[in-house]
Amino acid sequence: MVKRNLKGKGDKLSANSALNEQLEEGNVAKQREQLREKQKRKRDNSEGDEFVPDSLSSKILNEARKQLLEDQLEGQGDAESSSARAPKKQRGNWLGKDEKNSDDDDDEEEEDQDDNGFEDQIIELDPQDEADLARFLKKDAAQMNTLYDIIQAKIEAKQNDAELAVSQVDPNEFNMRDMDAEVVEMYEQIGQYLSKYRSGKVPKAFKIIPKMINWEQILFLTKPETWTAAAMYQATRLFASNMNPKMCQRFYSLVLLPRLRDDIDEFKKLNYHLYQALCKAIYKPAAFFKGLILPLLESGSCTLREAVIFSSVLTKVPIPMFHSAAAMLRIAEMEYTGANSVFLRALIDKKYALPYRAIDGVVNHFIRLKTDERDMPVLWHQCLLSLCQRYKNDLNAEQKTAIYELIRVS
Repeated sequence: MVKRNLKGKGDKLSANSALNEQLEEGNVAKQREQLREKQKRKRDNSEGDEFVPDSLSSKILNEARKQLLEDQLEGQGDAESSSARAPKKQRGNWLGKDEKNSDDDDDEEEEDQDDNGFEDQIIELDPQDEADLARFLKKDAAQMNTLYDIIQAKIEAKQNDAELAVSQVDPNEFNMRDMDAEVVEMYEQIGQYLSKYRSGKVPKAFKIIPKMINWEQILFLTKPETWTAAAMYQATRLFASNMNPKMCQRFYSLVLLPRLRDDIDEFKKLNYHLYQALCKAIYKPAAFFKGLILPLLESGSCTLREAVIFSSVLTKVPIPMFHSAAAMLRIAEMEYTGANSVFLRALIDKKYALPYRAIDGVVNHFIRLKTDERDMPVLWHQCLLSLCQRYKNDLNAEQKTAIYELIRVS
């Protein structure tokens, strides 16, 4: 019997073998052939890659070196020309130009550009509401003291009579110290820099002001009333982060609050950076209420526009409950000026689980005004309505009865 060998691609197939064996051997041969084709394609691709010749690569490197050298020469020329134009005082470390000695906290002072939904506060108010609230303003309200007024008075007192100054001034309240002429000149130049500041890093010497004992005296040298709005925002960030609540309260009441009120009075709205500074001030809640909100209301001259802008921050930024409760109790005990209702309503609408003392203080605030002969504005009624809606389940029977009688009278 003659046997014929069938030549396959890679293996010999027996003509007399079983059909299943022939099929299995054929599949193996196909797999091996596919593997050989893949390997061949890889070799072709690797051989087909074009490499840059040595002569061409050396030319590219030479051109790159020339361009780098030209860029360095141009950079040195620009630096020399700018340094020749800049005064020596402005090239000092206080501007943060020395990169080798830069502190780690420089990165923290980069201006954050998060909007947080805050924009220039353009407030549309009802003229009738403004007229109603104007009737409750104090006509003999004294002008609020600023940092300039306080320090100037202390300097004059020290010059006139040192003993009299010691008897009138609490030594723990303010620290007046003799400073070197160079230090005074440096901080005066920082003040000039902040009067033109728009963005970027803050001078290094300005960052250490919160750590100084006579920080108010140093701050006075920079003339805060001339700072730009962006500089005021950066200063608020710096002081709110590095000062204790009492020091923050002094900065808020003497520097930040007068600037905010002046801006609202002049432009009928609040600058974006100043509004951001107002929001950053809540980082120290106790200082925020004691240094901004309470002095504003105690002045007796808070307008409706100021009240609406300041209270809008309370509705947008979370505040610890106990700080808000203490502020509500303090506002409720004040003499009513109209703006009290705006702030009380903003705090009531935050829906805190208030302690009984705070609720009782607010209820007494309304009941006490039952004997007031003046017609209460609409804002007062809206505030009373918010109190009844939010805390109706927390009022006892006696308080509810008193509110019913108040509603009949008003």
